[in-house]
Amino acid sequence: MLSKLRLLFDRFTLILIAVVTAATLLPARGQGAVFFETLTAAAIALLFFLHGAKLSRQAIIAGAMHWRLHGVIFIWTFVIFPLLGWGLRPMLVPLLGEPLYVGVLYLCVLPGTVQSAIAFTSIARGNVPAAVCAASASSIVGIAMTPLLLQLLLNTDTSALDSHSLLQSILRIGQQIFLPFVAGHLMRPVIGRWMDRHRPLITGVDQSSILLVVYTAFSESVVAGLWQQVDTASLVWLTVCCSVLLALVLVLNTWSTRKLGFNRADEITIVFCGSKKSMATGVPMAGVLFSASAIGPVLLPLMIFHQIQLMVCAVLAQNYQRKDDLSRQKTRRAVA
Repeated sequence: MLSKLRLLFDRFTLILIAVVTAATLLPARGQGAVFFETLTAAAIALLFFLHGAKLSRQAIIAGAMHWRLHGVIFIWTFVIFPLLGWGLRPMLVPLLGEPLYVGVLYLCVLPGTVQSAIAFTSIARGNVPAAVCAASASSIVGIAMTPLLLQLLLNTDTSALDSHSLLQSILRIGQQIFLPFVAGHLMRPVIGRWMDRHRPLITGVDQSSILLVVYTAFSESVVAGLWQQVDTASLVWLTVCCSVLLALVLVLNTWSTRKLGFNRADEITIVFCGSKKSMATGVPMAGVLFSASAIGPVLLPLMIFHQIQLMVCAVLAQNYQRKDDLSRQKTRRAVA
């Protein structure tokens, strides 16, 4: 299964690069841009409708009972991660420039992933019901927390943020993400069994939605002069910074989880749910929170970090699985 996940991610990465290239060479303009914006909005609504329909009430109840675990994941996602991004500003701005730093800070205030966090937790044999609840709750809470944190940590007199008020932004994000999610969950008694039999459909819609939003967003940014703002050296430094940020979070997350006395299954859940950032949620949110000229540099850190986290977490999940197999073998020998 792990090899299939790696193959899928590699393929998706290549397609993502191709989409960015297409947006650079053939950006959507005029009526074409209007068409892609409408199509993207529909795809995002469908994506979160399917996510809501996939989540069972039993999984919510089972996962929500573990409040201590959810508290730790919430702190990592919406407190420690944002503080790291804010605290590293004196180092990152000289290396990356202000527009890309805004993207790194935006990355840090985003909610965690849903599908990949649950998938990696399952592969590593962690607490899957808790991961389902934590990942889904993170996406819902992030609708309000991400704009609030961005408003708090970002110098809002820069030109990066749109003129929309904070409340208007939250309401727009809620309309795009939360309402389709709730509608899908309410429809689960009707379409739940069909959804369980067609889980790959969600992956397809997830990735297609991201590709559509990336093409639309990058088209706007290219037209506004994206590649005049970002050079090759900045991209290299951005990749290094994203790698260091992820390594720092993973090391501190694992160490603190063990110090707090969580068992192995809960540790796995906290590591995978507390260290990952959602591209599926972050890309449409960026379209609401940022202007066309700022959205390209804002999305670049998220795209790079997303791919790095998938590759690193695939290796981590495999290591957890291998250690679990060795532990079970030792137990069998001791019993025999």
